Amino acid sequence: MKTRYGFRQLGDVEVFYREAGPSDAPVILLLHGFPSASHMFRDLIPLLADRFRLIAPDLPGFGQTKSPPRRTFNYTFDGIADVIEAFTDAMLLDRYALYIFDYGAPVGLRLATRHPERVSAIISQNGNAYVEGFSDKWGPWEAYWRDPSAANREACRPSLAPDTIRNWQYGTGANPRRLSPDGYELDIAYMARPGAQDIQLDLILDYRSNVELYPSFQSYFREYRPPLLAVWGRHDPAFLPAGAYAYQRDLPDAQIHLLDTGHFALETHAQEIATLIRAFLCRTD
Repeated sequence: MKTRYGFRQLGDVEVFYREAGPSDAPVILLLHGFPSASHMFRDLIPLLADRFRLIAPDLPGFGQTKSPPRRTFNYTFDGIADVIEAFTDAMLLDRYALYIFDYGAPVGLRLATRHPERVSAIISQNGNAYVEGFSDKWGPWEAYWRDPSAANREACRPSLAPDTIRNWQYGTGANPRRLSPDGYELDIAYMARPGAQDIQLDLILDYRSNVELYPSFQSYFREYRPPLLAVWGRHDPAFLPAGAYAYQRDLPDAQIHLLDTGHFALETHAQEIATLIRAFLCRTD
């Protein structure tokens, strides 16, 4: 099943997406994280496209999606969720499993709380929804949330640096012999585009809104009981395994699997994750 590529014009935003699988198959909506784009699913999509229809959009401010300058567009997680909700409407996605990773988690969980009837299951791959999941490496971001001064904003800029992306976000806990440079080098290139860093700094500030919504997300879990699979790189420097196990507090039947890798688990463990997803969704069906 070959991957197909396209764009959807949604107001001022032209969303790029990649898609594979039969048009009438069960849908998996794949939501990427920071600082990446839908290319992070390039290895996973072909492994599942015989059984599922996989759709992976680039979020506004990321990848190949074309969106307005930050002065004229709401670069917040609410704003991004609005666009992706419109994207699902345009693609006629009335029922789907959610794959949420990193920034894709608060975007996807906003969709789930708005339209719980649409979500058949959730796969959380290092997608946090609990304060237990935070490591002690969030100091500059948390300081910026408390005091959005110019100095605190600049203190977050190292999070966007090539060395941080390559060695901390991708490299921590990953087997270097299994870690392709393709993903992190493309992310570094995207981050070097004019205006990209200021958009990301806006989103770093707004990340505090996600933490404020954690109780609402957890209430959604308890009320609607979506089947949930957590596949987690156990060496993630930002989101700890405790964040995976915390799902079982609200979803006692959640399946938790820790992988011997880091934050970008698909870069080294796509085959293992695909096998877990296939078994999970087939049982759910």
